[in-house]
Amino acid sequence: MQRYISLMRLTSKGLAELADSGSRRKVSEDRVAALGGRSVAFYATLGTYDFVQVFEMPDNASMMQYVLTARRDGFVDPLILPAFDSQTYGDIVGRVSPAQ
Repeated sequence: MQRYISLMRLTSKGLAELADSGSRRKVSEDRVAALGGRSVAFYATLGTYDFVQVFEMPDNASMMQYVLTARRDGFVDPLILPAFDSQTYGDIVGRVSPAQ
């Protein structure tokens, strides 16, 4: 499974319908599960982004399908970041030849 971090900002529609955000989060998690993934963590945050969510998804295509559906709904504007755990990052660094 690939891991992704989503940084989300509420849109005007999301702010106008803020009271329903809990039920929308459940819909989001169900959509992720239907695509073979899972929501690992979800946080409300202060600052530039309103929410941070960590996903595990089978592949980029599944993540793209989820993101397009979420954007179509219009409640959040997400920024998706592929994420690498420390082991995977270490493996990648090990394959990078030293600068000559």
